[in-house]
Amino acid sequence: MLLTATVKDLTARLAPGTRRCYATLRPLTRIALNTLADNPGAVKRVKRVGRGSSSGKGKTCGRGQKGQKARAGNGKPRLNFEGGQTPLSKKYPKRGFTNIHGKEYTVLNLDKLQQWIDMGRLDACRKITMKELNDSGCVKVKADGVQLLAGGVEQLRTPVDLEVSRASTQAIAAIEAVGGRISCVYHNALGLRALLHPEKFLKLPKQALPTKKRDVEWYSDAKHRGYLANLPEKMAIPSTTTEVA
Repeated sequence: MLLTATVKDLTARLAPGTRRCYATLRPLTRIALNTLADNPGAVKRVKRVGRGSSSGKGKTCGRGQKGQKARAGNGKPRLNFEGGQTPLSKKYPKRGFTNIHGKEYTVLNLDKLQQWIDMGRLDACRKITMKELNDSGCVKVKADGVQLLAGGVEQLRTPVDLEVSRASTQAIAAIEAVGGRISCVYHNALGLRALLHPEKFLKLPKQALPTKKRDVEWYSDAKHRGYLANLPEKMAIPSTTTEVA
């Protein structure tokens, strides 16, 4: 059913002389480039200060005489400013320190590794590197790689070929007890990024060797399943220690 109404019917329901009444009867303006404009109040007018006393915002620019709010920087002190007294961040002694030689590894336990294999998110028939662990969502690899621990060792039953940054002695024994294989490989920051995101490199960088003495010794030890333990003698990294006669 088509409803039609006259102007008289429309205005009969509105109070005569009101703004709403006139807005109802006002003809709509055709939209064109010359009629486009912001809504009233959409743009705030810029307050021009320092242009003479007759403007009302001259000389002191509306800030008044002296005081904290008259100073530069909008009158707001910096964060953690306590009026000039020694702030709490400096008043009390600190505990601990940041170890510049420390490593930040992502911990992976054996039970979670087996869970991801059971769900089909990791293929145990192929070599599992830190890229597969990161892409599958098993772990989120941090700055220095992945460290394998023996948590939930009783749940591990699938032999895997695993490559991580570090592994505990119990985890190595558990992997090899079910017929698997594990290798610990060193990656610097650039090498780890190239392993996780090779698509970001036009040419993949050469894998860097460890430079610190403790890293060289750790990855050269067959007990830790380090990848440098099986290098030929002529390719082995020379020791950084020197004997004193």
